Order: sequence, then structure tokens, then C-alpha cells
Amino acid sequence: MEKINTLSEIILSRRSSKPASFNGAKIEDEIITNLLNLAHWAPTHGRTEPWRFKVYAGNGVATFCEAHAALYKTNTDPELFTTAKFENLQQLGSQTSHIIGVYMQRQVPAKIPLVEEIAATAAAMQNILLGAEALGISALWSTGGMTHHPALKSFWGLAEDDVVMGLLYLGYSDAPKAEGKRNGAAAEKTSWIR
Repeated sequence: MEKINTLSEIILSRRSSKPASFNGAKIEDEIITNLLNLAHWAPTHGRTEPWRFKVYAGNGVATFCEAHAALYKTNTDPELFTTAKFENLQQLGSQTSHIIGVYMQRQVPAKIPLVEEIAATAAAMQNILLGAEALGISALWSTGGMTHHPALKSFWGLAEDDVVMGLLYLGYSDAPKAEGKRNGAAAEKTSWIR
């Protein structure tokens, strides 16, 4: 029972933390490596292990944020472009320790259904988030900015069938955690068939 109690506490206390709440303290690269090792143990049909990571650390964080903002500026219709969003993308890394870009690399030839490969990669991301929570690291799984735009896939040199899953912003925060909220109880979303 002790393991399930620990796991429950980690799952129930995990919250998304915006990078603006990070305090600038750095996470050791070894800890990030440990989180990636947790990700590597996500369930995967046929052991395709489709998750791939691009880890931005040190000066790489600011370099990526500048590039991300530039992708937004270059690939956004001038009528939809906002200076506020551009500047926000530039500044997202100012207090962030690491950014992990996560994508699903499609197996060639594709033997496993796409939805299963996406689910496996999402499970890998959840393993990182739960590991971060257990270590007192604040995290945000972001799909904003150019995350789902072809320009980011091109920037990363991905194949056409690869899928960008998101950006994990990691850091430390002194801010109190937000209260957890769910839209109803699990029982309301469950049907038992006996």
C-alpha cells in the first residue's frame, strides 16, 4: 500500500506551472537525464519507443525561445501577429531551467496505428511530469506558440509523419501551487459493465 499512497500523492499534487512563476534556479542536467530515463519506460506497442526529445539547457534555452519567436513572426499572417505574443515567446525561457521539445517519430514502415504511437509519447511525457513533481520541479506541458505549426517540424528537421507533442518547460518555483480542479468526479465519466 505504501507505493500506491506515494504514487497517488504525486499524481494528485501535480500541477502545471507557467514559466513566469519560475525563479531562475537551475536543475542539474543529471536530474533531467533521470527524468528522460523515466520517460523511456512508458508503455509502447511493439517496443517502437516513438518518443524523441530535444533538450535545451544553458544558453540553448534562450536560443530556442528566440528561434521560436522568430518562427511565429515569420509564419503568422501580419493581421494575426501580435507583439505581445512575440515577446512572450521570447521571454518564456528567462526563468526556465530546461525546455524539452517532445515529438513522436513515426516508424517506417508504419506497423503500429498512429494513435498508439501518439499515446505512447504522451505517456512518456506524463512520466516526466510525475517525476518532476516527485522532485519538487515545476513544469508546464505547452502546446502554444508554433508547437503544431509545420514550421517547428521543419526547424527540428522532422519527417512529414512525425508529430510534435509539445514543449516541457521545467524549473523551480517559489509560488504556491494552484488548487486542483476537475470537472466532476471520475464516477461521472465511468460506466461499469457487469
